[in-house]
Amino acid sequence: MKIGPTPDPAASLTQAGTAKQTKQASTAAPAAPVKDASSAAAGLPVTVSVLARALDKNASPLDDIDSAKVDSVRTAISDGTFTVDAEAIAGKLLSNAQELLSRPPGH
Repeated sequence: MKIGPTPDPAASLTQAGTAKQTKQASTAAPAAPVKDASSAAAGLPVTVSVLARALDKNASPLDDIDSAKVDSVRTAISDGTFTVDAEAIAGKLLSNAQELLSRPPGH
């Protein structure tokens, strides 16, 4: 037998979740600031190796891009005139495979 107003189940769940989050936040140790939002959400520390930092400092992705060629390929694709030379691709794949197979082990 229930006496009083019928409780709203959605409100009860919201209140319980808020109370649980407040309790966890007050008992948890303070976390170090994290720049990556996905790792902050997971609560996991993120470290970046010295090699990765060096690569990031030396990286200049725009130096290796021929923007005129990119624009011409983009235009050809949008116009429907872009063609793929399957023979050239197959030849390059074979030459790369031969190069890899001819290297001594460990290099």
